[in-house]
Amino acid sequence: MKILLGSNSPRRKELLQNLGYDFDVVSINCEEIFPENLPPEKIAGYLSELKADAFRDLENDEILITADTIVVLENQVLGKPKDEEDAFQMLRRLSGKAHQVYTGISVKTKSGIITQTDIANVFFNEITDSEIHHYIENFKPLDKAGSYGIQEWLGMAKISKIEGSFYTIMGLPTHLIYGILETLLHR
Repeated sequence: MKILLGSNSPRRKELLQNLGYDFDVVSINCEEIFPENLPPEKIAGYLSELKADAFRDLENDEILITADTIVVLENQVLGKPKDEEDAFQMLRRLSGKAHQVYTGISVKTKSGIITQTDIANVFFNEITDSEIHHYIENFKPLDKAGSYGIQEWLGMAKISKIEGSFYTIMGLPTHLIYGILETLLHR
């Protein structure tokens, strides 16, 4: 079976490689819009499946993986920041608080789509304005939900605790994807 990763995220590529899979990266053009009344815990899976549905028909020997990650603070979704000021405001709101990270994955074959979502709770210590500016200037988090990457300086310096999978927070729940792929590849 040929695995296709429908994501340009360097983090997702690295994690899938580290699991030991060979794959090709494919581009999916999809407007990531979800219904306003959708509960936060359903959004990442919805968007992941939306991306999988937007991809061309698969061949019999192909498996497509798509994913989406959202950050939720006090029941409000924090997506990717529009600009540096938006990133600053998001990080200021996250400072000293706990929030949830949901990553949805979809695995599509010719016969259907399997979608699962994982959740992790993240606890931030207080972050000063100068620390936020340092992070934005040096790590450019504009491509990350919630304006941060757990594997970067801010995650190392300011996250006091997580409940759940580190890799879910990074953008790919590796334990879920491994289980699904092993089932599909060894039928």
